[in-house]
Amino acid sequence: MIDRGRTDDPGDAARDADGGAIPAELSLDDVHHLLQTKRRRDVLRYLRDAEGPVRLRELAEQVAAWEQETTVEELRSDERQRVYISLYQSHLPKLDNHGIIEYDKDRGRVDSTPRTGQLEPYLEGPTETDSSDPWPRRYGATVGLGTVFLGAVAAGLAPIDGLVAAGLVLGSFAAVTAAHAWTDS
Repeated sequence: MIDRGRTDDPGDAARDADGGAIPAELSLDDVHHLLQTKRRRDVLRYLRDAEGPVRLRELAEQVAAWEQETTVEELRSDERQRVYISLYQSHLPKLDNHGIIEYDKDRGRVDSTPRTGQLEPYLEGPTETDSSDPWPRRYGATVGLGTVFLGAVAAGLAPIDGLVAAGLVLGSFAAVTAAHAWTDS
């Protein structure tokens, strides 16, 4: 694990624990496997914002604080220890074996590698959708107007039979839905 030198060229193949070459690009299955646990994702988020190597203790404390939704200062000893042990024994070696991080177990140091960037697109949450889509507003307006209309009929303000009013509201929904389907085709 530690014998592997850090390369600045992402094209250089990393080496696994047995000295075998790790492909320059991770497969989608490897990406999903590596990022299946929130702790590993949190490690990569922490390293993304760090400048240079970080101490394992600091990393574990911050990950534990995120998990407990508190500050590092408010953590209990057992919360820190639980995260520290799982990072030390499982998560960091796995990321190191895939060349994602450089983990010096003896010194308690963790650093990102050029391969860390390959996982960056998967660490972000879903992006905001384009708010220029008019259809949610159109459906919302139809609901609002239909509610006001049915309220007026129920209060006796509109001289229309309730069944006819319900048919008009359903017809307006059908018209909006048909227009939506027609414009999307």
